[in-house]
Amino acid sequence: MNTPSGDAHDRIADGLADHGWAVSPAFLTPAQASTLLAESVSARDRFHPAGVGRAGAHGVRSGTRSDSVCWLGDAHSGPGQAAYLAAMDGLRAYLNQSLYLGLLSYDAHFASYPVGAFYARHLDALHGPGARRTLSCVLYLNPDWTDADGGHLRLYLDGDRQEPFMDVRPEAGTLVTFLSERFEHEVLTSTRERSSVTGWFSGRT
Repeated sequence: MNTPSGDAHDRIADGLADHGWAVSPAFLTPAQASTLLAESVSARDRFHPAGVGRAGAHGVRSGTRSDSVCWLGDAHSGPGQAAYLAAMDGLRAYLNQSLYLGLLSYDAHFASYPVGAFYARHLDALHGPGARRTLSCVLYLNPDWTDADGGHLRLYLDGDRQEPFMDVRPEAGTLVTFLSERFEHEVLTSTRERSSVTGWFSGRT
């Protein structure tokens, strides 16, 4: 897997500095996204319903989200995953150098949304001991996605207000990054199965 260019890193850093979010079409090539999608499909026997909350409050709540996930460390290892994790580590180092974010690690899972699945509006940052999520990252894996297919990521840009918001089409190779504690977001329902890699860079507590 070819690593993303320095220009891609620059655009992400600029977006985070200016807005707190960045959308990077073609962060991966179609072939690279296809490799990750194939590895996601091959690990489907290890997927489980996604939960919400943390520690004792963690549980599956179908009224909040209806996707299934498999952490990359639990999936069958493949070259796509290894190369993608290396690319994200390169992004981590670049953002630490350019924005002084103090990012220490990156954890991610495959996420699969069947037709009609969704994830209601929420905030990624977890509060309390050990809550360290700093930067959320979503990489999309589905080729030839159209607006009519739905499944957009809706990013709310002004706290808990309904507007303004931005909808991002989940097209293969697109990477979305945003500050975990700042932006509420949701996944809209789709008419196709929707696949992604969702992860978080963690910082100091």
